[in-house]
Amino acid sequence: MTRPAPSKPLRRTQEQRSSEMRVRLLDATIDCLVEYGYAGTTTPRVAERAGVTRGAQVHHFGSKTDLVVAAISHLAQRRTEAAMRELGRVQVGGDPIGAMLDSLWTLHQGPLFIAAMELWVAGRTDAVLATELEKVEPFVNNAVLMSVAQFVPDELRRKEVRDFVYTAMDALRGILVSNFISPDPERAQRRWRRASAHLRAAAESLLAGLDLTVD
Repeated sequence: MTRPAPSKPLRRTQEQRSSEMRVRLLDATIDCLVEYGYAGTTTPRVAERAGVTRGAQVHHFGSKTDLVVAAISHLAQRRTEAAMRELGRVQVGGDPIGAMLDSLWTLHQGPLFIAAMELWVAGRTDAVLATELEKVEPFVNNAVLMSVAQFVPDELRRKEVRDFVYTAMDALRGILVSNFISPDPERAQRRWRRASAHLRAAAESLLAGLDLTVD
């Protein structure tokens, strides 16, 4: 019996190879932001981290600014996807406010948040970065709000929930930024628990009467 000839793997098109190269460079940029900070993120380091030649890097992104501007959108997409995954896993149970706060804290852990913080600080004095950040941050925040909205079936009161989520994120981001100076995860968590107690009290008053449940 004649065996069928093994099928040849499909060859990637030039467009596919180019797209994959860009993603490698953008992922490497995020890694460098986390490891070296914005000032230490150089195009040679990014090329080395991505495993590509400097010529290939320059072909796709001619300067550090070009590279970082593209990385801002790439990072925003990754943060949006992470937000949808994390908050989509929330189990409301009998403590929806606590579940919401715990999920927001978890969402802001890890390298994606650190990379975002490096870019936010850099954008303070770089108008090009600031403009790009201003474009993408609303999409990330909306992903968080869309996930949280599943707990709030009452459309008329949803603005109060949005305000609460923004206040909670402001508090936890402040705690995490201050922790960069002298890293101490346990101390940061203690501060978040303290802040959460105040946030919970405010939420229970603000959202009184809402049915925070999911079918």
